Amino acid sequence: MALTEKKAVQGFPAVGIAQLEERWRRSLRGRNRRKYIPIAIGMLMVLTMVVVALLAPYIAPFSPSAQYADYVLKAPGAGGKHLLGTDEYGRDLLSRIIWGTRVSLQVGLASVCVGFVLGVPLGIMAGFLRGSTEAMIMRFTDMMLAFPTLLLALIIVTALGGSLINEILAIGVALMPNFIRLARSLALTIRENDYIMAARAIGGSHLRIMLRHVFPNAVSTLVVIATLYIATAIRTEAGLSFLGLGVPPPTPSWGNILSEGRQYIKCCPWLTTFSGFAIMLAVLAFNLMGDALRDLLDPRLRGE
Repeated sequence: MALTEKKAVQGFPAVGIAQLEERWRRSLRGRNRRKYIPIAIGMLMVLTMVVVALLAPYIAPFSPSAQYADYVLKAPGAGGKHLLGTDEYGRDLLSRIIWGTRVSLQVGLASVCVGFVLGVPLGIMAGFLRGSTEAMIMRFTDMMLAFPTLLLALIIVTALGGSLINEILAIGVALMPNFIRLARSLALTIRENDYIMAARAIGGSHLRIMLRHVFPNAVSTLVVIATLYIATAIRTEAGLSFLGLGVPPPTPSWGNILSEGRQYIKCCPWLTTFSGFAIMLAVLAFNLMGDALRDLLDPRLRGE
């Protein structure tokens, strides 16, 4: 048996680190280089968001909860102190948006991890075991998919109460059925490969085959989709905070900044403009990053 066949039977991932590096170098050469410019921009934007979130206590010009009575609803640049203006309590808007980056990233990353951990094992079980197990899991999934993601998260967080942890759990559970369906479809394809039949022939248990063969060969696609769902989680978090069911004040998040500024949208449009722009940039960044990972991890997109 060839070395590549042995690796497949033993459940090694289909793409190694050296292969990924070589594909990345090839993709940056020649006429395909131009299409990677937006992807590089997206990855740079994500990296910038992470740095801003980590360094928020040091780069924010003011405390996000500090109130300045002499600077209530001041326009951007007023007095040379508040670059993006202030809100109805005299709080610096730039500082609140910087601190809101931390909340959005925490919720986006953690909730996708929750959905991934809960949904992927169920999806792989449904696709690999089939039969009554698949029917039970997929009927449960269909029931959850009957609700839009925001509505399902709204129902869960209303029952649990508004807090950062509850918001993460609510969004993670709302994203879980999407991971179940994707993992099931991948497992259905992988289970028909020759190395799965070889593993069965040598007496491999269902659990061992799913852990050693199915999951490693599905993980690249799952990671790409998980990256794209971070954007969905950030939008959902902003929606819950806008409705008053996100992190409780005075903790800043982009959604509650948007909600607080809506009553002043005619006279002070900067309150909603800058927070909405931050949400748009975050969603765009993770969508572009998801495209980058898809192109890097899926050789079929380059005809390999």
